[in-house]
Amino acid sequence: MYIALAVILFGHGFAHLVGFVVPWRIATLEEMPYKTTVLADSVNVGDLGIRVMGILWLITALAFAVSGIGVLARLTWWLPVTVIVAVFSFFLCIIGWPDSRIGVFINVAIVAFLLVGRQMGWLS
Repeated sequence: MYIALAVILFGHGFAHLVGFVVPWRIATLEEMPYKTTVLADSVNVGDLGIRVMGILWLITALAFAVSGIGVLARLTWWLPVTVIVAVFSFFLCIIGWPDSRIGVFINVAIVAFLLVGRQMGWLS
C-alpha cells in the first residue's frame, strides 16, 4: 500500500513539472502552450506572474517527491505533510484550470484516500 501511494505521489509531482517548464520556456509542449493567463484564461498575470506561478508548480512537485520519500520511509510527518501538499496542489490546479483539471480530481482522490485510510486503519 505504501509503495503504491509513494508511486502516485511521485507521479503526480512529476506531472507538476509541466507547470514549471512551460512558463519558464524550458520546454514547448503542443498540448500546453505558453500563456500568461490563469483562472480559465480570465486573469492575465503577465510574464513575471506566470513565472511566479511556475515556481509554485516546481515547489509543489518537489513537495510531492518529499512526501513520497516520507511515505516510503514511514516518517512520522508524512501523512499531515502529504495532506497539506495535496490541498495546496488542489488550489494550484484550480488556478490553472482548465489545463490542470485532471490534477484537481487526483488531489481530491489523494486526500480522500488519506483520510479514509487513516480512519480505516490502513495507514499507521
